[in-house]
Amino acid sequence: MKLESVVFLLCGLFLELAAIGYILATDFEPAGSVALVLSGGLCLFVGGYFWFIRRRIDERPEDREDGEIIEGAGDLGFFAPASYYPIGLAAVIVILGIGVAFWYPWVMVVGAVAILGMVCGMTFEFYTGQNKEHHRGEVAEHV
Repeated sequence: MKLESVVFLLCGLFLELAAIGYILATDFEPAGSVALVLSGGLCLFVGGYFWFIRRRIDERPEDREDGEIIEGAGDLGFFAPASYYPIGLAAVIVILGIGVAFWYPWVMVVGAVAILGMVCGMTFEFYTGQNKEHHRGEVAEHV
């Protein structure tokens, strides 16, 4: 995580310095100034998260000079085998964005409700339907 935190922190620092230069050069042109400041802030936020999290986890093989490739082998986590919720979530985010862009309050409400539905569906997809028994079996194995 050390490399990732340094990369994000350096990118954030560069963007913030670029934002200062841009603001001074353009007498605070709003769109570009805000975009640079927020982009730099997001990079600093992610870099800070990686900086703090790296102290809580064991050092990974890729963070050590003597790390071997084989040390990184194994399971990296549990991922959904097939899910339509990410595509649905992307679609309803587009609907919400269209509502905001054209300022249609009813479209924004529909988009927000649909986003809540998609997020709830994605959160609980392993507790209902065909994946219900599969998930219970994995929980029983780990207990």
